[in-house]
Amino acid sequence: MSDQVDWNRASPLPATRRTSPAPQPANLADLLERVLDKGLVIAGDIRINLLDIELLTIKIRLLIASVDKAREMGIDWWEHDPTLSSGERDLAGENKRLRERLHELEARSGP
Repeated sequence: MSDQVDWNRASPLPATRRTSPAPQPANLADLLERVLDKGLVIAGDIRINLLDIELLTIKIRLLIASVDKAREMGIDWWEHDPTLSSGERDLAGENKRLRERLHELEARSGP
């Protein structure tokens, strides 16, 4: 019997022992969906020292996640920030108050 292998023929291994094909690279949309679903944290510190005296420290913290995932982690600062949350802005009420104030000032100033 010969121990030579004919590499041009199909693999002599049974189908159950064959390895699965190499995984295909994920496209950008799949990768972004996975990152937003699971979340990604990047953290780092930059320190500048001169003769063992700390002159500057910069702490960098970056979280990339979907809004749902962030809420799940207890992060919801954007809901309470009046510059970002439309719920905090009562534009109609503010407009009404300003019109009333304007009318009052015009009434005081006379004809």
